[in-house]
Amino acid sequence: MPDSPDLTVVVPMYNEQEVLPLFVDRMRPVAESWGVSYEVLCVDDGSSDATPVLLQRLLREWPQLRVVRLRANSGHQAAISAGLARARGRHVVTIDADLQDPPETIGEMLRVARDEGVDVVYGVREDRSSDTAFKRVTARAFYRSIRALSDVDAHVDAGDFRLMSRATVDAVNALPESNRVLRLVVPALGFPSASVGYRRAPRAAGESKYPLAKMVRLSVDAVTGFSIAPLRFATWIGLVGGVAAIGVLVYAVVGLLLGNTLPGWTSTVVIVAAVGAVQLLALGILGEYVGRTYTALQARPTYFVAHDSLEQRSPAQPQGQTRT
Repeated sequence: MPDSPDLTVVVPMYNEQEVLPLFVDRMRPVAESWGVSYEVLCVDDGSSDATPVLLQRLLREWPQLRVVRLRANSGHQAAISAGLARARGRHVVTIDADLQDPPETIGEMLRVARDEGVDVVYGVREDRSSDTAFKRVTARAFYRSIRALSDVDAHVDAGDFRLMSRATVDAVNALPESNRVLRLVVPALGFPSASVGYRRAPRAAGESKYPLAKMVRLSVDAVTGFSIAPLRFATWIGLVGGVAAIGVLVYAVVGLLLGNTLPGWTSTVVIVAAVGAVQLLALGILGEYVGRTYTALQARPTYFVAHDSLEQRSPAQPQGQTRT
């Protein structure tokens, strides 16, 4: 890849006008200390605040800054995917703009990747005291559940802060699936990896763009994308329900033969409600997988690129295709 920098830092952004100046003030001197050629690729995920204006101003002040703007808000994972599709670096780091993950750790990640010859270096949150107790408990429960339900060896306290080799990025870009959950996709590749610990800081400014509803959606995508255990759970629930139904039938027949039957409206309602609940649960699980299959068959792009500042600086360069 001609004129490829040694390192690309992909930064997804959505309505980050409050934290963007703080991020740049901290990232730029850190980047200059790496001693390698680099680009900081900010993916503007259809921001509706002053983020696009600030990024355009920064382009004139920071030659290594590159801005890719999406036409509409497509989501955090899609924004990272857009950045990976256009990153040119021999190594690529993904990091959020909220400064909860320290940019200073990137240099250590690069050193570990070179010294140990690994393709992936995960940033592992050794200290999560800045997170709420609810978030810490649910995050650990999520990762342990994923490891139990699938073959993915995901780090319990690793998010989307990681360094990847060019081979890893190319492998991720070649995957045809939509609705990627990259914090599981990358470990699933099985490439040689290492980890670097750090303390997770409070958000520097602004509000979190990952409320509970989005976290639940991400969890559902992760489970349905990497495990068929819920389908097997539905099958076992059906089998258990069938055995229970046979037991009730035997009990009713024995009671009838012994003359101990009484009109039982309550028991009938309870049984019908229980069976109905099990059926609805099974149908809901099947629906999640059918919906995911339907989305995959549609093969619609998960994002559309409005412009790339690199192409604006180099008009002769042919425009790359949007990848999903």
